[in-house]
Amino acid sequence: MTKDKLWWKNGIIYQIYPRSFQDSNADGIGDLQGIITRLPYLQDLGVDAIWLSPIYPSPNVDFGYDVANYEDISPQYGTMADFDTLVAEAHKRGLRVILDLVYNHSSDRHPWFIESQKSRNNPYHDWYIWRDPAPGGKAPNNWLSTFGGSAWRYNPKRGQYYYHMFTPEQPDLNWRNPAMRAALLGNMRFWLERGVDGFRLDVFNNFFKDPEFRDNPSYKNLGLRPFDWQDHRYDTAHQDMYPLLREMRSLLDEYPERYAVGETFLSDPAIARTYIGADLFHAGFNFNYTRTPWNARAFGNAIQYWDALHGDGAWPNWVLNNHDVPRSATRYQADDADRKLKLLISMHLTLRGTPFLYYGEEIGMRDIKVTRGQIQDPVGRRYWPFYKGRDGCRSPMQWNAEAYAGFSTRRTWLKVNPDYPQRNLAAQKRDPNSLYHFYKALIALRKLHPALNSGQMRLLDQENPHLLVYEREAEDEKLLVALNFSIRPQSLTIPEAYSRLLFPADKQEIVLDAQGHLLTLPGWEAAILAV
Repeated sequence: MTKDKLWWKNGIIYQIYPRSFQDSNADGIGDLQGIITRLPYLQDLGVDAIWLSPIYPSPNVDFGYDVANYEDISPQYGTMADFDTLVAEAHKRGLRVILDLVYNHSSDRHPWFIESQKSRNNPYHDWYIWRDPAPGGKAPNNWLSTFGGSAWRYNPKRGQYYYHMFTPEQPDLNWRNPAMRAALLGNMRFWLERGVDGFRLDVFNNFFKDPEFRDNPSYKNLGLRPFDWQDHRYDTAHQDMYPLLREMRSLLDEYPERYAVGETFLSDPAIARTYIGADLFHAGFNFNYTRTPWNARAFGNAIQYWDALHGDGAWPNWVLNNHDVPRSATRYQADDADRKLKLLISMHLTLRGTPFLYYGEEIGMRDIKVTRGQIQDPVGRRYWPFYKGRDGCRSPMQWNAEAYAGFSTRRTWLKVNPDYPQRNLAAQKRDPNSLYHFYKALIALRKLHPALNSGQMRLLDQENPHLLVYEREAEDEKLLVALNFSIRPQSLTIPEAYSRLLFPADKQEIVLDAQGHLLTLPGWEAAILAV
């Protein structure tokens, strides 16, 4: 593959939440063998890579984001042999494999932390962030946990506090310790040697904190959590992280066509962009796009800003759904015919950059509703009833109308959405007008047209606030994408050159008046036009 044609640049990455994708051993939890059985489906869908949320041994306080062993597979998911088989089978089908790396913190049951908390002079004593109490035995500073309460927990054995940005069972690692740093860089190499094609690094810009441990300033904020009432100036995104990113990139570059995308924590797009470059990460997530309201101009502003930040020197990526946010079908109150979702994916797959998909979005899965007693997410338990956590977007994949939606043969770790008898993959495969077939056709179109998978992008000014219109261009090809975010029909004047409706080709309601160069789009409809 040439430098200008790279799997992570021109392809589509599909996120799998392993607990919820496919159960192969009837324990109600998804696993690696289950994923292996579904690789033909992913290949047929047309995606180019799969990203697996954490599959390491874990007490599951935060469902895999509390890692107890960085170089093994959780027995819930299978064995290392199963993982090797998954990589080999994926590669046979032209699918790349991306692993989630959780390097900001480990589980408190990790052997490193078990040793670290024993004394102040054992070999692992400063592999985590320990501080003496403030006068009066209080916490060392005012830093707070994003999961609630103080970010410091006292350990009587050491007579010190340890720091945890997330739950107390997730102590933050000390990246200023050379031995710890070498151990985790060695872990990256461990997985690269096993054939992994890339990594998604969890909250990577949180690795380094202020070495002086100064208090965060406070400011007035109407946010739900006290955490939101602080300016997180000192507990995240310290400048000392950049040399580490360069070291990680250098390690990745020892292996052909490897990829790293970072999940930025508490960062706006401009700061997130500073982590991307030829000697830094290949990409970083931009959640402003994910949080955009249902509004053509709002999406246009978010897209134009993120695209412009990358310029010609980097390649954007786009995320509408993942394991931490309500599904787009729920966020945007999608109608039963999925018209809004078809419009969203028409935008998502035609932007300049790498699109990420989240399992089940191709069939329009909605969030499940959970009662207080059903909540498993620690954030939901902490902030109920104001915030019910992230369980809603993590329910089992709805494969068919059989018991438990074909995901399992017994009660599942999270309940299946009650709409599964109607909303499932098997039913949508039978319906040529379904969201699934729309996704598949658009993915195939994207692969065929360089202007969609590698070209430049230019937003066109529109007086109509309901329309988002942009041109894509690559080589000798020019395409125009028009999106109507209104429920009512909208018309726009298009450049003369665009005279052919490329997608959807058989939509009679889309009217293209070649003489007047007028395009009329029905409500919540998209069109791709070619010269």
